[in-house]
Amino acid sequence: MPSSTSTSVSSFSHHFYTLLLLSVLLVAFFPGAFHYLSSLPFAYLSAASSPSSTHQPSSDQGPTTTATNTMSWFQKQFSLPPRSRGSYLVTDHVASAVPEIAQYKVGLLNLFVQHTSCALSLNENWDDDVRADMSDALDRIAPEAGPKGQELYRHSAEGADDMPAHIKSALIGASITIPIKDGKLATGTWQGIWYLEFRQVKHTRKVVATIQGEKA
Repeated sequence: MPSSTSTSVSSFSHHFYTLLLLSVLLVAFFPGAFHYLSSLPFAYLSAASSPSSTHQPSSDQGPTTTATNTMSWFQKQFSLPPRSRGSYLVTDHVASAVPEIAQYKVGLLNLFVQHTSCALSLNENWDDDVRADMSDALDRIAPEAGPKGQELYRHSAEGADDMPAHIKSALIGASITIPIKDGKLATGTWQGIWYLEFRQVKHTRKVVATIQGEKA
């Protein structure tokens, strides 16, 4: 009759090989499990040794803010007043169309005009002559016809001012971004939002306003 020692050794060997086989199958079918199990003790030790998130500073360190400020997104579409060719100051119109600006302590306002024959810009907000001069300068850069009235462009599907409008739009740009500070647009003293229309016939232009920031 075998001794109890031999029986124990045989039983241990049987269980050892059974566990080894199960381990091989576990790694074969769930390769990520081995990494998780092997890293678990180290993660526990790291968490135990790190300072508690509820640790209170000593009195000589001063107060700390425990609340986490989260970023907020907002977006809407609005229309600009219909205008024929020219440069127009629309800062007040934008502020009226997007009153949500006042809700943000700090952030960015992006304005994007959804058309290819007008533009948005930041420029002089006091002297009307600057806007008139800008329109005249752009007409010289992209005229409707040559000095003798000759055609200059291949594309004229919507009239002589069609292609010049696209050129001017590309030069000025379709969007602007303005910082928000304490619920107001943080523009400079003489800066204003310009809407530049490059077509002779009045058009209603749509603008997408996007705000990213921290609310007050």
